[in-house]
Amino acid sequence: MSTWQNACAIPLAGIEPLSVWDFQDCVSVGLMKGAQLLALFAANGGPSAADGGPSADDSPSAEAAPVGGLRLYAVLGHPGSGLIEPFSTVVDDSFLSLSPIHPQVQLFERELAEKFRVKPQGHPWLKPVRFERPHRDGADLWEDHPGTCGVADYFRIAGEEIHEVAVGPVHAGIIEPGHFRFQCHGETVYHLEISLGYQHRGIERALIGGPSARTLHFMETAAGDTTIGHTLAYCQALEAARGIEVPARGRVLRGVALELERMANHIGDLGALAGDVGFLPTQSFCGRIRGDVLNLTARLCGNRFGRGFVRPGGCTFDSEPGRTREIVRALEQVVVDATGAVNLLWQSSSVLERFEETGPVSAETAARIGMVGPAARASGLDQDVRRDYPAGIYIDAPIPVALGATGDVFARARVRWDEIRNSAEWILARLAELPAGAVCAPGPVPSWPADVLTVSLTEGWRGRICHAAVTGADGRFAAYKMVDPSFFNWFGLAQALRDQEISDFPLCNKSFNLSYCGHDL
Repeated sequence: MSTWQNACAIPLAGIEPLSVWDFQDCVSVGLMKGAQLLALFAANGGPSAADGGPSADDSPSAEAAPVGGLRLYAVLGHPGSGLIEPFSTVVDDSFLSLSPIHPQVQLFERELAEKFRVKPQGHPWLKPVRFERPHRDGADLWEDHPGTCGVADYFRIAGEEIHEVAVGPVHAGIIEPGHFRFQCHGETVYHLEISLGYQHRGIERALIGGPSARTLHFMETAAGDTTIGHTLAYCQALEAARGIEVPARGRVLRGVALELERMANHIGDLGALAGDVGFLPTQSFCGRIRGDVLNLTARLCGNRFGRGFVRPGGCTFDSEPGRTREIVRALEQVVVDATGAVNLLWQSSSVLERFEETGPVSAETAARIGMVGPAARASGLDQDVRRDYPAGIYIDAPIPVALGATGDVFARARVRWDEIRNSAEWILARLAELPAGAVCAPGPVPSWPADVLTVSLTEGWRGRICHAAVTGADGRFAAYKMVDPSFFNWFGLAQALRDQEISDFPLCNKSFNLSYCGHDL
């Protein structure tokens, strides 16, 4: 099996078609050896493994299910070497579930069952992920519920002293909808079940048959607070597919925008964590400081969230010397202000009392369920796309990886603070030696090549983002899989509530600060 690196375009003809058993064995062995499951997804149609793999006539659509069955693609990442390994097979109406052995697979398999009516036999928790209308004809897998979003058979613990607390999907604050169901004994949470899907917009399905004029808009709004992370992943994939070389200046400015996005959200989260424990000084300061960082992104491109900035080939806006000096001065002031505000947290015994030992997730649990990003690093998992799968500016300018150990609210907060400082120092160093030249490769945006699998990773502020696209013979998307870090980490939040007091839920929830719409793609 061939191996590739981040931001790669793999000819479909170069992906050896495997039998279902060999496919599952390759994935399982890889995960047991420490690989990461970057994506597991499907495209309707395609020949069987015995037929020799995809051909020019295999352009599966999201609405049809040709006789060839359902083609599965698995993408494994090897963080030690930075290599990416693709696998492919074809299934009919069922296959043996890997979830009992590898829990990080469970949500992908539930998604396949929901979207394509293919059943992973032996899956321990086969429930809808987003209550999505399936793409294939056939028997209904969800006969036990009417198919209404949020209506399902929830796990229950029997016993006279057990009570159930149902929260949402409508919440008291101006936040996205999500349903949380707690099984409690007194104040102690034995089990938390999280049901999402209320924000499902069908972005992945809408991308089929593209790209189109809407594609970049979909990328920028997949998770609204992660505009740079998702758009960069898409652009890296197209650039790899067409061999586009992004100018050095454009690579730097892309990295600056990505790190500013990280800083703004981390600072906002630290302020929100302070607010959840009633510590108003840090909450008030961080709310203002987050706005200062968003304004730095606006100085780059005119939009506080970075929309319209990252495009195939580089960037749409430059930073002339005067603007660069203004950004540097403002960022230096942000560091001073943030240091004063956040250090108040670490100096407050009442804050530390609420943060420490609240909502811990062990390194073993985090690894088994596939957690990513700051939440995983807070549990001691030493992983970061910028170092493990470097692309763009991170190849030449690495950035330190911040780690925690205890996996609790304190560790998740502390990792955020360490990443804020690392990002600020990295940005200042890059702007001090900003290369001359253009910020974007010349020429029009090229079309996608035919019959390729592209894989692109970025380290968004919540964690690893993976975009995997399969094109058909016409160069159009036959499948497009976007894996936002929230896809993995919502289950991590459920684990963090085990044996915790139910009153700790808002604090634990904010310490993860996951995206509803990023999950419901």
